[in-house]
Amino acid sequence: MATDGTTRIVYGEDETIFCATSSDNGQTFSQPEVVGKIPGLLLGMSMGPQIASSANYTIVTAIDKKGNIHSFSLKHGTDKWVKAADINDVPKVAVEGLMSVASDDKDNFYAVWLDVRNDKKNKIVLASTSGAAGTWSPNRVVYQSPDSTVCECCKPSINVKGEQVTLMFRNWVNGSRDFYYTSSKDKGQHFSAAEKLGNGTWKLEGCPMDGGSILVDENDEVHTTWQREGKIFYAKAGSPEVQFGKGRNSRICGNTNPVIVWQDKSELKLKALNADKELVVGNGSYIEAAPMPDNTTLCVWENEKKVYFKRI
Repeated sequence: MATDGTTRIVYGEDETIFCATSSDNGQTFSQPEVVGKIPGLLLGMSMGPQIASSANYTIVTAIDKKGNIHSFSLKHGTDKWVKAADINDVPKVAVEGLMSVASDDKDNFYAVWLDVRNDKKNKIVLASTSGAAGTWSPNRVVYQSPDSTVCECCKPSINVKGEQVTLMFRNWVNGSRDFYYTSSKDKGQHFSAAEKLGNGTWKLEGCPMDGGSILVDENDEVHTTWQREGKIFYAKAGSPEVQFGKGRNSRICGNTNPVIVWQDKSELKLKALNADKELVVGNGSYIEAAPMPDNTTLCVWENEKKVYFKRI
C-alpha cells in the first residue's frame, strides 16, 4: 500500500505480471494491467512477483527459472510501468525463487532473498535502491548458517520502518528448522547477530516450505508468526511463542492491534491478537493481508488460479 492509501495487488499468470489498483481502501479494484513479461517466470509456493510502494514509486520484483531477479517501476501519477534494473549482481543465484521486498516512506526500497552465490549454499542476501530503481546496491550477504545453509524453500520476510530494516528467515542449525531474525538501524548497512525466535525447536529432515511473517510496530517491538509441526505460533522477539491455531502460511499485519491470517487445510482464517475467536475469511491458499486506513484488514488469496479479496 502506498503512503497515500492507494492499494495494489500483484500476481503472475504464465510469463506475465499483472497489477490491480484500489483507491477506496480495498473496496473495489481496477481491471488488472500488465506490469511486464519475464520468460520462465517462477510462480507458486510463495514464489511469484512481490510488490512494495513508497510515497512516489511502486516497485515489483520477480525471479525467473534461471535464478535472476528482475524489477519493474511505477512512478505514481504516470500509470506507466517500466522495466527497471535487475537486482542480483551475480547471475543465476536466486534459484529457489523466494524473496520479499519492502520500502520506507522516502522512496527507499529493500529486497531480501535466498541466494546460492560462491558455494551453492543458500544464504540471506539484501540489496537496496532509491526511487525508480535505476540501479540496485551491491548485494550484501547478511547471514550464512554455521551449518552451511539456511532453510532452502522458505521465503524470507522483511519489515522496514524508517531507517530500521528487520529480516526474518527459517534457519537450519544442528538439524533444526527454526526462525531467526536480525535487524539493522542504519538502512541495512550493519545487522545485529541473528537471534532465534521462540523457545521450542523443530528437528526436521526436509523443508517445510513455509516462511512466516514479521512486523515491527509503532513502538519498535518485533512481532512474528510462523508454523512449526502444523501449528501456527505468534512470538514477540525475546518472548516465548504462543500457539495461535493450526495450519500453515501465516502472515501478520497491523500496528496498534496486529492481525494474523493463515491457512487451515482449505479454510483461510483471521484472528486479532486481542481477539478470543478466529474468523473464517474464505477458502483457498497463500493468503496475504494488509491494514487499511479505515481500520479494516484487506485479505487477498488464491483459489483455483483466481485471485480473491475481502475486507474484514
